[in-house]
Amino acid sequence: QVQVVESGGGLVQAGGSLRLSCTLSFGSILLVNVMGWYRQAPGKQRELVASISRAGPANYADSVKGRFTISRESAKNSVNLQMNGLKPEDTAVYYCNAGSPFNSWGQGIQVTVSS
Repeated sequence: QVQVVESGGGLVQAGGSLRLSCTLSFGSILLVNVMGWYRQAPGKQRELVASISRAGPANYADSVKGRFTISRESAKNSVNLQMNGLKPEDTAVYYCNAGSPFNSWGQGIQVTVSS
């Protein structure tokens, strides 16, 4: 089964930026119908942050519109999440999901935004 690997998390002050990357252990990102970034804060349900389809359109949660950007980087076979203007409420474990045909989740990566 394909493995999804996230990188780039960490601790940042409010207003700062982080860039998350998601790669596949094998197979091309371009084959995946929808790649998505999700997050789960303590005591809350996992929620969709941003997704990008094979056809190209991206979708964002209202809470991150204008601050986060999801993109494909075909040369590195990765999907990235550029997060700017981070807020303490963005603190969560962030997960990458590769939709069909792989249907696989990463293990998650911590993002902590201090006030």
